[in-house]
This record gives sequence, structure tokens and C-alpha cells, in this order.
Amino acid sequence: MAVRNVNYWAETFGKGEPLVLLHGFTGSGETWGFLKNSLKKYQLVLIDIIGHGQTDSPENPERYRMEEAVEDLKEILLSFNIRKAHVLGYSMGGRLALSFAMRQPEFVKTLILESSSPGLKTEKERETRRLQDERLAQMILDEGVAAFVQHWENIPLFLTQKSLPPAVKDKIRKDRLKNNAIGLANSLKGMGTGVQPSWWGALKNFNIPTLLICGERDLKFCKIMKEMNQLIPCSELKVVPQAGHAVHVEQSKFFGKIVDEFLQHFSTY
Repeated sequence: MAVRNVNYWAETFGKGEPLVLLHGFTGSGETWGFLKNSLKKYQLVLIDIIGHGQTDSPENPERYRMEEAVEDLKEILLSFNIRKAHVLGYSMGGRLALSFAMRQPEFVKTLILESSSPGLKTEKERETRRLQDERLAQMILDEGVAAFVQHWENIPLFLTQKSLPPAVKDKIRKDRLKNNAIGLANSLKGMGTGVQPSWWGALKNFNIPTLLICGERDLKFCKIMKEMNQLIPCSELKVVPQAGHAVHVEQSKFFGKIVDEFLQHFSTY
């Protein structure tokens, strides 16, 4: 679908209250296919975020800015005639989900964040991260997607995925390889953690029911999410055993179960 001069891939599955699913960096809407059974009582809204999957990858990194992605998401929901939805985001998709809830709260019934953050607290941290992401973006452009994916799947954040079944690892790799260099590089430059607004100061006044999910082996993001849990008044935290950063991959059945249990409290069906 055409969204503000960018062609987006977006689809809905099922009937019921809408549940928007936002994937992480190098992922796509296909990431969430496993939830179609466990969450079939909801209308699942799958989206390839700008620069990913089958959605366009514009040349200008400014078009990837978080504010632009928020506006795109609003237009996508309106095109599906959705004016209120549950919104779930993983990692980068979680940062988009939180930004959307902050900027367009009237569209969000509940928020579910998996292994994500509200951005970085200080300008110094943001500047350091911007430089890191610029270098990573240049590596993608210089060496190509295949070399980058080889590097990316071996960073410490994803070490716990080494023990996944070969077929699962193969699917994750194939999904990552479907992306293109311009899209991934510009995603880092335009909507990376170092360039997005920090929402830390706004969390104490955030009043949308929120579920925070992290894997017990992902110490960095569990620390972040525990702090978020203390700040967001109507939030609950689930620390999932035997899981790292990608809880939805490493403990997929349990992930679907805790999401469904949370949503049941706030669904009118």
C-alpha cells in the first residue's frame, strides 16, 4: 500500500480486536507467523517497517526518522479502518511502538514491549551510539547484506540463539538476507537508538497499560525493562526463563501465552 509516497507491505489476519506486530532490525512481518495460531482471536496486523522486507527503502535517511515511521504507522492503521489497537513491538519495533504510543496515544489500547528501550538518557550516550550506527551502516553499504548478516548473528546479543534448532536458525538467516543494503543502512542512520527521541522522562506520566517482556539471559535489556517497570505506573514485567533477546523466537509458545493472558484483561470480546 502507498503510505506518504512510500510503498509499504502490510497485511491483516483473522478477526477480533486489532493487534499490531512490529518486528526488529533485519526482520520483517513474517517474523510473527508463529503467533497466527496462539493469537487467532485477534486481528493481527503485520507490517514490514520502512527499509525492511517488501517495503520500500528510500535513498534519504531522513525519511526513516522515528517521527516519520510513527506517522506512517498511523496512516497504515487508518487505511485498515483501525482507530484503536493493541501494539506489540520487539527491539527496534518496540522503540517504534513506544514512540507511537507517546505521540498517538488515542490509537493505542495496550502496549507490549519485548526487549526494547525508551532510547538513551544522555546526549553523550546518543552521540556514541550514533557514531557506532554510522560505522555499522557504512559496513553494510561497503560489504553487502550477506557479510553484515554473518557479523550480526554473531554479536553477543544473539549468542543464546546458537542453541536453536537448525531449521529455526536457517529461517532467521533467510529472512535477514531478504533485506537490502540501503534499507538497513538508512534504518540505522534514521531510526537508530542514537537518533530517536528519549522517552525516559515521559514514562512516569504514561498511562497506557503496558506489558514488558525480556529474556532472563539478556541482562542488558532486563536491566532496562526493570527500570521502565518502576517508572510506568500501569506496567507489568515478565522475565522469561531460558531466553535471551528474542524471546518470541527462543520461547515462542510461552511468549504467545503471556501475550494472550495480558490481552485478555483488556479485550472487550
